[in-house]
Amino acid sequence: MNTTSVTLRLLDKADKEILKLPRTVKGALYDFQHKFKANPQATGLQLKQLKGDSRLWSARVNDEYRALLLRLADNDWLIASVKHRKEAYENLDRLAYGINQVTGGIEYVDLQVVEESVLRRAAPARPAPAPLPKAPAERPQPEPLFAGFSDQQLTELGVAEPLVPVVRTLTTEDQLLGLIEYAPQLTGEILLSLFDGKSFDDVLEQVTAPVTAPEPIDTEDFQAAAERPATMVTTTDEALREALEGEDFGRWKVFLHPTQSKLVERDYSGPARVGGGPGTGKTIVALHRVKHLVENLPQGRNKPVLLTTYNKNLAADLRARLLELGGEQLLSRVEISHVDQVALRVVREAEPGSSKQTIDDNQVLREWRSMLDELGETRWDAEFLHDEWTQVILGQAVVSRTEYFRARRAGRGRNVTRGERAEIWQLAEKFTQRLDRLSRQTWAQVAERAARLEMEREQRIRAVEQQRAESGGLDNIHLQDGSAGWLRYRYQHIVVDEAQDLRPGHWKLLRAMVARDRNDIFLVGDTHQRIYNNQVTLGSLGVNIRGRSAKLTLSYRTTRQILGSALEVLSGETFDDLDGNAESLAGYRSVLSGARPQLHGSADWASECESIAALVAEWDDIPREQIAICVPTNAMAREVAVALAPSGIRAVEIGPDGPRGDDGVHIGTMFRFKGLEYQRMIIAGVSEGLVPRQAVVQLRRTDALRYRRELQRARSLLFVAATRSRDALAIFWHGAPSRFLEPLLPS
Repeated sequence: MNTTSVTLRLLDKADKEILKLPRTVKGALYDFQHKFKANPQATGLQLKQLKGDSRLWSARVNDEYRALLLRLADNDWLIASVKHRKEAYENLDRLAYGINQVTGGIEYVDLQVVEESVLRRAAPARPAPAPLPKAPAERPQPEPLFAGFSDQQLTELGVAEPLVPVVRTLTTEDQLLGLIEYAPQLTGEILLSLFDGKSFDDVLEQVTAPVTAPEPIDTEDFQAAAERPATMVTTTDEALREALEGEDFGRWKVFLHPTQSKLVERDYSGPARVGGGPGTGKTIVALHRVKHLVENLPQGRNKPVLLTTYNKNLAADLRARLLELGGEQLLSRVEISHVDQVALRVVREAEPGSSKQTIDDNQVLREWRSMLDELGETRWDAEFLHDEWTQVILGQAVVSRTEYFRARRAGRGRNVTRGERAEIWQLAEKFTQRLDRLSRQTWAQVAERAARLEMEREQRIRAVEQQRAESGGLDNIHLQDGSAGWLRYRYQHIVVDEAQDLRPGHWKLLRAMVARDRNDIFLVGDTHQRIYNNQVTLGSLGVNIRGRSAKLTLSYRTTRQILGSALEVLSGETFDDLDGNAESLAGYRSVLSGARPQLHGSADWASECESIAALVAEWDDIPREQIAICVPTNAMAREVAVALAPSGIRAVEIGPDGPRGDDGVHIGTMFRFKGLEYQRMIIAGVSEGLVPRQAVVQLRRTDALRYRRELQRARSLLFVAATRSRDALAIFWHGAPSRFLEPLLPS
């Protein structure tokens, strides 16, 4: 056998079995793959073909364990499993492998392991009834879970064919979960979706279609199958180490779901958007997309790719993850900055002498209130004026009263007359002058100023390109005079995470920073998680995603039980897709299972705090930093921290820059938890008047559209908080529970 250029792959699901093996076996397997790649025929590996199967082989990992390998081609091998030597050679007909006729991916199942897992979860036998005079009638057998679907329908959806007979025996949810633990992932997704009540057609559209192979499948061509996204494998030494040591949390670096893989590697003709609910891996897709783009760049020392998001906490997390994914070499070609930092840098380049302090929205609102108090103005409230100034005047780059009279106010709610517009414009001018006098500026102002500067730069670039085209490719140096070098776009590619929370000014800025070309802008986001009042239509801002929009639907973070409750919180609301169309979470699902969320009502806030402290004290089986408590206000966060102290439980506050310390329960307002995740989560103070705030409820009489928008934002905030939890969720309230909890409460 020719031993040059040997490929050794590790199949997804095989690594999950391997993770349960002793640490010494994992270390031996890591050594094994080096030796195997060097020479599969080395005497110590004892490579041999298993009886009765031309493709299945075994090789020695150590004295006790053997690797089961599929031989895909002469020098192409796939680790399907690692077994104790006593199990490696017995009952070989239990080892079922093949190519899925729907996805074209390689699937491997140990039927004995699956059947044992199902049997372990069988319902316990009921005690025998007391003797009766007459022989009792036979108990009716429980209805099989999937009796309503034929074998053909199950295989058409993509259920692994060897598992169909096992599927037929399932009568309880526990048995189903036992099968899913060792079944190919797609089989698990399909069966859980059917179990949750979805129709054959819905599952076909939402689960099967996104992973269906575009070409006809040859079920004998294993080498072609190994290259398809549906065969989730890894081949590099480093990736194999990650798979063996990283536990489930580190799997994102190695195994991408076929749907994710397609989105990462696709060649787009322009801007593209990926949506999806919490925990579906949107950020993971964004990171792998960055890696893919960099790998297709020519060599260089510059940073032609921008990875951005809406705040510095998330930007720091993206930097850490990208470093983990590709090391310093990848990081050296990517600029990672939150979008306000990008905007501020552009403005400072243009105005190097400026000493203005940039203030956040809370400070801006305080300035609005102070000005209105000083003027004795009671007709307009600070929140309305701030939104009008930010979204209409700044958002549309309005620079005169005449322009403001003509400005669109679609979606702003309250209608304003021409006379009222004149008043608003006068107040906005005074507010701008006030900020200038105080040498302050808002982030919205910075974004709009940066967008104008960058759009002017783009116009100059286009003028140079047009002149070059007209002169047969020659450059006109005078056109570029004063540009401090040859004019060019700042980036070749831009990738945006948490896109739903960017302002219009941000989008205009980003659009001008990259040429309108293939793969120019790639954005991920979910409008169901929009927690700021930045509603945009991307097409109107030059970011045209029509026909290049996709959705992820499989949650890797949250259990089905928590997910179902979180979706109930959103019931009745409609959401947009960042481009003027409706968005839904149809098909959103999880293959994880756990307990239903706990619901706790109390008479008052003090007794609620006592109940929270008691529950946290019960959760002493996990590290404290894997527990989080989120509340509606900063004051409530401090009060919960005080309530925990008598039980010896340390609280760590989550501030604007993330957790302020280690080794304690994380506590903060709901806004602080965006982008974070925990094993167990408590949402406290979910009472009417707090969630949503009373001020929002009062808008119902004065501004119906603003009321609906703020109500939706409050729902989204609760939805985001609920979906931070991986394993357990508890919701607390005092007095009357929030209206958002009605679907979760017993009738």
